[in-house]
Amino acid sequence: MEASLRKNKTMAKKQGNNKILPWLFLAPHLIIFTIFFLIPVVFGIYISFTDWDLFNSPTFIGLGNYKELFFDTDSTFYEQLRIGLKSTFLFVLISVPFCIIVPLLLAAALNTKTWLSKIFQSIFYMPSLFAISAVVIIWTLIFNVNYGPINTLTGSETPWTGTQPYAWIALVVVTVWWTIGGNMIIYQAALNGISKDYYEAADIDGATSWQKFIKITLPAIRGQILYTLVMTTIAQFNIYGQPLMLTGGGPNNSTRVLLMYIQQNAFGSGQSIAGMASAMAVILGICIMIVSAIQFKFLRK
Repeated sequence: MEASLRKNKTMAKKQGNNKILPWLFLAPHLIIFTIFFLIPVVFGIYISFTDWDLFNSPTFIGLGNYKELFFDTDSTFYEQLRIGLKSTFLFVLISVPFCIIVPLLLAAALNTKTWLSKIFQSIFYMPSLFAISAVVIIWTLIFNVNYGPINTLTGSETPWTGTQPYAWIALVVVTVWWTIGGNMIIYQAALNGISKDYYEAADIDGATSWQKFIKITLPAIRGQILYTLVMTTIAQFNIYGQPLMLTGGGPNNSTRVLLMYIQQNAFGSGQSIAGMASAMAVILGICIMIVSAIQFKFLRK
């Protein structure tokens, strides 16, 4: 009887250890997630309901910041939100299709096992390793009106970063060039996982390369396309470095995105308006969640 009791206690102890063990592995990640994501998000949402200048204690004002942003047409912040969201959404609509389609076509073209394809894969992936400051410096020289290689080779005097629509074209080109490598690698890994039997059967049926791409390749990697679409969209909503350094938000604030106004209000010159900046950031986060949910709903079907 005592031996049976000892055995049951031992088994119960092992079961308890088995329940604790997964949490021990998860603990470092949960701690990092809580400290660097969950707490800042909760604090940022709280600050959006306050009047705070980063120095004095926050004063709770309820929905005051949001009312001013959405309904006070005479407010500077109302105009900032309107211009910032418009520019941000416009950039997302223009850049995301190129950031998805161009890497996908490159991955399909380089989906061979030759040494030359490996070299081109490395070349296309290399820009994603650069910091945004280095990327913008490179392209600022390329787009230079007087001695940039684009205007020199074409014999034009196009002010790429000073007039529209050239400023948006420049921003999209820089962004696609900088981010093309990450999505291309994901697509290449997905393409390598497609069974060759499907393509052999399609060849027997006389399918063209385009038909195989549409009927076999795209359906087989729809999960990876959905992932890259959502992550790329989120990344482009958070655009900041490119317009800040390349166009300065110009011409006439046409490329001044919402994150530039958020940074200006929270940490810019003069008195800090962190509460209003946090409210803008919350609105931007809600927009990202809504767009991502719509993408998931339609693309999963």
